[in-house]
Amino acid sequence: MNKSIILIGVFLTLLSCGRDVTDEKGWSRYRGDDGINAYSPLSQINKSNVQHLQVAWTYRTGDFTDFSKIECNPIIISGVLYGVSAKMKVFALEADTGREIWVYDPFEPGSKESGFNRGLTYWEDGDDKRILVGAKNKLIALNALTGKPFPDFGENGFVDLRKNLRSDTDFENYDVTNTSPGVVFEDLIIVGSSLRENYEALSGDIRAYDVRTGKMRWTFHTLPHPGEFGYDTWSEDSYKNIGGANAWAGVSIDRRRGLVFAATGAPAFDFHGGERKGQNLFANCVIALDAASGKYVWHFQTSHHDLWDYDLPTPPNLTTIRKDGKDIDAVVQLTKQGLIFMLDRDTGKPIYPVEERVVPSSGLADESTWPTQPFPAKPLPLTRTTFDESIITDISPEAHDFIKTEAGKYSWGSIYQPPSLQGIIQLPGFRGGAEWSGGAIDQETGILFVGLNDIPNIVQLVAEGNDKENLSGQPLIEVGSRIYHTKCTACHGEDRKGNPGFPSLVDLSNRMKSDNALHILKNGQRNMPAFTELSEEQLTAVVSFLFDINKDQTYQSEEPIRTTLAGKPMRYRIKGYKQLLDADGYPGIKPPWGTLCALDLNSTEIKWRVPLGEYPDLVAKGIRNTGTQLFGGGIVTQGGLVFIGASQDEKFRAFDKDSGEVLWEYQLPAGGYATPATYDIDGTQYVVIAAGGGGFQGTKTSDHYIAFSLK
Repeated sequence: MNKSIILIGVFLTLLSCGRDVTDEKGWSRYRGDDGINAYSPLSQINKSNVQHLQVAWTYRTGDFTDFSKIECNPIIISGVLYGVSAKMKVFALEADTGREIWVYDPFEPGSKESGFNRGLTYWEDGDDKRILVGAKNKLIALNALTGKPFPDFGENGFVDLRKNLRSDTDFENYDVTNTSPGVVFEDLIIVGSSLRENYEALSGDIRAYDVRTGKMRWTFHTLPHPGEFGYDTWSEDSYKNIGGANAWAGVSIDRRRGLVFAATGAPAFDFHGGERKGQNLFANCVIALDAASGKYVWHFQTSHHDLWDYDLPTPPNLTTIRKDGKDIDAVVQLTKQGLIFMLDRDTGKPIYPVEERVVPSSGLADESTWPTQPFPAKPLPLTRTTFDESIITDISPEAHDFIKTEAGKYSWGSIYQPPSLQGIIQLPGFRGGAEWSGGAIDQETGILFVGLNDIPNIVQLVAEGNDKENLSGQPLIEVGSRIYHTKCTACHGEDRKGNPGFPSLVDLSNRMKSDNALHILKNGQRNMPAFTELSEEQLTAVVSFLFDINKDQTYQSEEPIRTTLAGKPMRYRIKGYKQLLDADGYPGIKPPWGTLCALDLNSTEIKWRVPLGEYPDLVAKGIRNTGTQLFGGGIVTQGGLVFIGASQDEKFRAFDKDSGEVLWEYQLPAGGYATPATYDIDGTQYVVIAAGGGGFQGTKTSDHYIAFSLK
């Protein structure tokens, strides 16, 4: 009999697990469990035999492009693996063979739309078994057995996440996606969202929908409305025109307490707060909400009036720590700053003292820097938090001299040095410290394992203006240049040569057709959002500039473009999402630049720290153990192992969780910029990771899911 039919039969005959599915042999939730701890009690693969791991199966999704990536942490339930492809197709596989059961494409046939999603959510009640997944602005409910969408879920088979945020009259122009999976509580699916980070960004409301109907059951305003707690921490009526404060990294849940925990991002615009004076709750906050109603329970803010894009990049970890001989149910929040905040789960109060320290103030006339920022007494920072000459790179005299000269152009020092027109060196950079990949917590020992980036950024503001002017009649290509330098240079650079994670646009016409570029501007792709706020003619102007075409055409629209007017608050843009790099493109401080760190949450002491990843060109020169920038998480098992990809050398490694020693490694076909999963089927333990690459400029992309076992 066909094995797919057998598996479906097993599904149908299983006794209902209720609405909450727990399977110690599977991986039924994003990052393993409700607490996002990425821990597995499996131990068949262990320190004594991990060197014998071999490929058990490979599945290729068949849809990767030069600009795609896969960040999905698959879920495995009752022998079936569910994942997301390079172009966001949802699929189900036999988890022991990799054989395809079904595939669902959330987009129209022939569509060029794409994106990424870090995971999926499973819910069941009796024979009703559902996969809930975000695909750009859609929240979709699929039949777990067949992959068919439920047509009565939401409107036309999906919930449009662009609705019910600000004004539904023009919701189609909003750019709202769901890149991290939600959690289920009883018959609710609770989700955050990913948003644009410009001045006119939407607010990042946390919302709950009925898993059967898609009807919105509650919403929590992360930018408080009049009469709501926190409203007075913003300029008046900020909720109408300021955005951000969104839980883009996902959420975690404590079912016994009935609490859902969210970690929110920065307020928009990320690097200037002249239009959002105040502390800005609930941006950069850990928030506890009643899962059934969405009512506020408590919050803790990790950065006040954020000017550094210090989003909370991971869902809160929920674990139990031991302090002074007592067990404490805790919320452990990782940050881009390399700081860790440990909070009491019931009250939100810090378990260890948090000191408000005075930080530098901004020199911009319209900025109101918050005078202090919170620093936990324990644990100590896991990354370097102060830039000075003592940490300038030493990989070669040439690199050292280059960075010393480059650094002299900017101001630096404090972790909270405010952005300026001169520019600052920000350390840690806004890629972490910790990133969306999060930490894995060993439930036996209370040790946290986390990949950390230790690479500075250059943040320089450019005055964008504060009013708008009519450019009708100007050459189309010049208008396109102006829009490019307002909207695009932060990622792709003033010189169009790109930045880490963002491709070069030099000689774009040799690599892409102009109509494809126009489609990407309209719809977004991978890290790039859709520029829905720009008109068709403005988008055409940008394409004309990039491809050096339409030189004889003029801009016809009378729709104004931003300029400067005295007496109004200034607006700024960031000159580029640039790292401080030497002439050869390596980070400008002493290695290691990417590390795997083991932190004992009970003692708050670092147990070990090792570099993660190497650069082949540096290895050839005898420069080893540098670490690389990391994207992708790790998992920890009862077998004594930490599995993690993440590094730019595109290897998948197993570490001894007690010592940090590498016990096994495998060269992936592309970067493993995702979190792996592990599961058991019929007595065989498997470890699987998505190898989609594409996390860094110039790196390979692919479409692999690869599973490993001992036999």
